[in-house]
Amino acid sequence: MILVLTCLDDQTADMVIRRLNERGACVARFDPGADFPATAELSAWFGRIPARGVLTTRSRRVVLEQVRAVYYRRPTPYLSGGPSQAERFAGMQARFGIGGVLAALPCAYVSHPWAIAAAEHKPVQLATARRLGFDVPATLVTNRVEDARAFAAEHGPIVYKPLRATPCTGPGGEPATIWTTQVESDDLDDTIGRAAHLFQACVKKTADLRVTVVGKQVFCVRIDSELLDWRRDYSRLSYTVIEPPSGLVDGCLAYLGEFGLRFGAFDFVLTEDDAPVFLECNPNGQWGWLEDATGLPIAAAIADLLLEEST
Repeated sequence: MILVLTCLDDQTADMVIRRLNERGACVARFDPGADFPATAELSAWFGRIPARGVLTTRSRRVVLEQVRAVYYRRPTPYLSGGPSQAERFAGMQARFGIGGVLAALPCAYVSHPWAIAAAEHKPVQLATARRLGFDVPATLVTNRVEDARAFAAEHGPIVYKPLRATPCTGPGGEPATIWTTQVESDDLDDTIGRAAHLFQACVKKTADLRVTVVGKQVFCVRIDSELLDWRRDYSRLSYTVIEPPSGLVDGCLAYLGEFGLRFGAFDFVLTEDDAPVFLECNPNGQWGWLEDATGLPIAAAIADLLLEEST
């Protein structure tokens, strides 16, 4: 049994499930944040006997000790912020109840949610990357306007980027995103004191690199555009599958090993002399659009890794 934990409309997970089905694997899909306890039941036993449990969904009965691998993709967050005290209590019990049971499964994860959570913090990413020998731009995390201005004076031009993507809306209520944005000295005012901000020296780049690592397989794509943040407009991007620059593969594998990850979506920029500069690694990043654009067999690689780990 291979368990896929993700939300209902995750088309990227669909790509992996399709490959697993083609290989004759027994697959169960489950979204703990949305399905439990509304449409799913769980019982798990711990103590003097070996741990065992049963998860029953609308379409599957999963004997938990028979799960051999888990693909952790994009499950719905547990509802711990409901309007009533009872709803908040129930949501928190779900998170630590079924979430704890699933996290305790003695099988391989791609990747374990606790490893993903540890690796999502940008300051930890930058410190780890630098320690492993990657070139990392000068970066400041602060809520002091004086230090932000001094950093801009020393390292300008600089950019601002969110420490973590946070759902927000535009003036008309439509979904909005805060992109990586170049900031000027005049932009640095006392509002910096209201939150933690990440400022970074703006690297003069010739292109971006997206390096997707699955187990020990590495897929390297050069992304060309005139955009500071290429995520702003995918229609203005061009892709070229290339060999990773020298030393990059070993560095990426060592980075994932530091966090106990089996997957990582790395973002680098290339300087004028084609040297890669580390920006970040999303431990559970998107890759489906990249397979569609380039034909790289990323879904097959994830399916193969899950099958390999389940044997």
